Amino acid sequence: MRVVIAGATGFIGRALSEALHKDYEVVALSRDARRGAKSIGDFATVLEWDGRSTGSWVRQAEGALAIINLAGENLATGRWTLSKKSGILQSRVNSRRAVVDAVKQVEDKPRVLIHGSAVGYYGIRGDEELDETSSSGKGFLADVCRKSELLLDELEAIGVRWVVARSGVVLGQGGGALANMIRPFRFHLGGYPGSGRQWLSWISLDDEVAAIKFLMENEHLQGAYNLTSPQPVTMKQCCKTLGAVLGRSAWLPVPAFAVRLAYGEMADEVLLAGQRVLPKRLLEAGFEFRYADLKSALTGVL
Repeated sequence: MRVVIAGATGFIGRALSEALHKDYEVVALSRDARRGAKSIGDFATVLEWDGRSTGSWVRQAEGALAIINLAGENLATGRWTLSKKSGILQSRVNSRRAVVDAVKQVEDKPRVLIHGSAVGYYGIRGDEELDETSSSGKGFLADVCRKSELLLDELEAIGVRWVVARSGVVLGQGGGALANMIRPFRFHLGGYPGSGRQWLSWISLDDEVAAIKFLMENEHLQGAYNLTSPQPVTMKQCCKTLGAVLGRSAWLPVPAFAVRLAYGEMADEVLLAGQRVLPKRLLEAGFEFRYADLKSALTGVL
């Protein structure tokens, strides 16, 4: 059975391609097929795609088990200028539009379309516990998630199962947030941003990949699912746990004004605020986390 992955050369996409290639024919879509082939190696057949239109790759959707769309411009690189924010939004909306159009074009429909979203959907909500029944929040990231997810409603009319995977911060080797978090600790400069009371809804890379595979293979599952550990932590707790695993102390908190000076608007939505998100539907479906608590996850990674 064939699985088509858009955004397969990213941090999550590479790990997912490696995990799936043992059991499935994996086709990876990349803006640069040559670079993508070097990144993924033998885990997938890599085809070039501009991320915004249908093209010759559409034939790969014919009779596929799944299309998994993880494409989108990186949120955490560079300041959020107007141009950057437009790129973040358009990269997600355009890629989702193209994938939905591809599903409509083929006669033998894929069995499921999995759309990669984020817990940013819920906005900044303080200590409120959030699950899949919670409403969308306010802010730029909530707006981005909401607009990209709306496109999936069109699939119900043509009888295609769809899943929204709202991921938290993914922690694993080879990239992602953890690489940036570790760096100051190695120089004995570790600490939490702002008050440290903001919530971090996280998930290990192993569990992220396993959850996507679980949602893909269980044909009765549809709709939105939070891909987060059942044990979210505050940023202060996270940094103290990371320091303990690394044998370093988290003694140098970074004042909020300094974080805003360095990162601009992104600081208020990503670094100084968060969401306390629980994977209610994933647990109800019977998914078992390999790493439910942060210490075991960081120990497993590091």
